[in-house]
Amino acid sequence: MAAPDRPTPVPGRDGVSALKVMPGVEIPPPPPALKPARRNAPDPAAFALGVLAGDRVQLARAITLAESDAPRHAVPAADLIQRILPSSGKSIRIGITGVPGVGKSTFIERFGIFLCEAGHRVAVLAIDPSSQVSRGSVLGDKTRMEELARHPLAFIRPSPSGGTLGGVARKTRETMLLCEAAGFDVMLIETVGVGQSEITVRQMVDFFLLLLLPGAGDELQGIKKGIVEMADGLLVTKADGDNQLRADAARSEYARATHHIQSPTPGWTPQVGMCSAVEGTGIRDLWETIQKFRETTTRSGVLEHRRADQSRAWFDALLEDGLHQWFLSRTGMAEHVDRARNEVLQGRTGITAAVHSVLERL
Repeated sequence: MAAPDRPTPVPGRDGVSALKVMPGVEIPPPPPALKPARRNAPDPAAFALGVLAGDRVQLARAITLAESDAPRHAVPAADLIQRILPSSGKSIRIGITGVPGVGKSTFIERFGIFLCEAGHRVAVLAIDPSSQVSRGSVLGDKTRMEELARHPLAFIRPSPSGGTLGGVARKTRETMLLCEAAGFDVMLIETVGVGQSEITVRQMVDFFLLLLLPGAGDELQGIKKGIVEMADGLLVTKADGDNQLRADAARSEYARATHHIQSPTPGWTPQVGMCSAVEGTGIRDLWETIQKFRETTTRSGVLEHRRADQSRAWFDALLEDGLHQWFLSRTGMAEHVDRARNEVLQGRTGITAAVHSVLERL
């Protein structure tokens, strides 16, 4: 009697290969399960050597490590900064701010190219505003500064602000030190935009530049006095074509206004100029002003004192941040804070009493 026919296996459903197997050919065993790739722990020593050698790839990776919020990266990042610290601090740090539409990116590109052509190595730390909803950021400054991004003496690092007040990323100081250690002698820090909280950029730069639009009058009244009081230099942009006369009039108005405001830098009178990023006018005059500022403040000791104040502010900020994290990490503290906050939101407890109840748990 003939052997009964066996049911034909259905490929992919009966546990067999979907490939057709010829008679007499054995099916090879399945490959061993692949283990997920294990990331190596960051090596601060290797990063530091790469940064000091001017390796851009290593510099970018080192900045990523310094900007990381992962707890496992805290110690390696601190070790990295400690290793490169002696080679930092030799640049001129310039903060640049202005209202949206004033042309910050266009100006920075033209200014950066001018500096590169003069032989300087320029690092641009461009801070992009982060979404309060998604916490994401466009990080499009490299697309707005295409020519400067391609220059061999320039380095552009866009970073999300992360919602940080002050218009700068939380780890901008560490990034600045790493770029200085990599040999960049001019630092351009572009802030998010003008606002009263943005004066914190004053605490990390030597020269603070405020960009202004042509047309004084009502626009002068609309600018925050706190920002003007922090500026070492004011520059009216877009001084070309039909704007030429308006820009000159605005420069005169701002120059008169600064005489009624106390200078943020002892021994230095804030300078007011105008420029056209399109035509390249006024750029050289600005750089001469910044060089004069550096010579004046170095000779008087003001720059050294300012750097000390910056370090003090940085220390206090990091200490406050560390204490906050330590406080919330204590057992049950985060839950107690949430309960106290909810009682305030529901109107059952006053804010002062709720905060006292949290602090009493210490």
